[in-house]
Amino acid sequence: MNKHFGSLHVLRDIDLTVSRNEVVVLIGPSGSGKSTLCRTINRLETIDSGSITIDGRPLPAEGRGLARLRSEVGMVFQSFNLFAHKTVLENLTLAQIKVRKRSKAEADKKARELLDRVGLADQAPKYPAQLSGGQQQRVAIARSLAMDPKVMLFDEPTSALDPEMINEVLEVMRTLAVEGMTMVVVTHEMGFARSAANRVVFMADGRIMESRRPEDFFDHPETDRAKDFLSKILKH
Repeated sequence: MNKHFGSLHVLRDIDLTVSRNEVVVLIGPSGSGKSTLCRTINRLETIDSGSITIDGRPLPAEGRGLARLRSEVGMVFQSFNLFAHKTVLENLTLAQIKVRKRSKAEADKKARELLDRVGLADQAPKYPAQLSGGQQQRVAIARSLAMDPKVMLFDEPTSALDPEMINEVLEVMRTLAVEGMTMVVVTHEMGFARSAANRVVFMADGRIMESRRPEDFFDHPETDRAKDFLSKILKH
């Protein structure tokens, strides 16, 4: 797969397969193409060449087929993207009712179960502005899970959070990983990459430089780019 922004070649010959129940963490320096790659998987960014398949089916470029497949791919962003004028509960039931065609009672039940699962059962009647950043991000994760996605994409889900809130979000993600959710995660949290990933994909200059098990990558990086990157971040 290839992608350009004007004359800038941001994704170069990307070849990546994510297996069912696998947790793949994308890491690398800023501007390496990680977030762009994550967004192309959901067609939030177009691609210039190549193809993307989910469950063996090509991802359509537009239209109803894309909407259908998109509903099977949950996405959690850096900014929480919650509907400010709707309660936490309504944020979780809206797409269930409109896209999944569930009854209000069914959608409510599922929403409350998921809020309980992310530790926010008592926040259902509140509005997003009444929650902390960490709570809002957990609501965003629960909202994605309400659609029963086949895969979850996380694009730097903790980078907008204060340090004390990061762990509460990573904890929810770790639980999902243990439960077998297929996940692609762009993050700067190396502890999470080491403990939760099945595979670490290291990107630089729009290319995949290494794709290995976390213990192999962190203890014995093969490329100079990876060695340089790790020496800078693991000193802190």
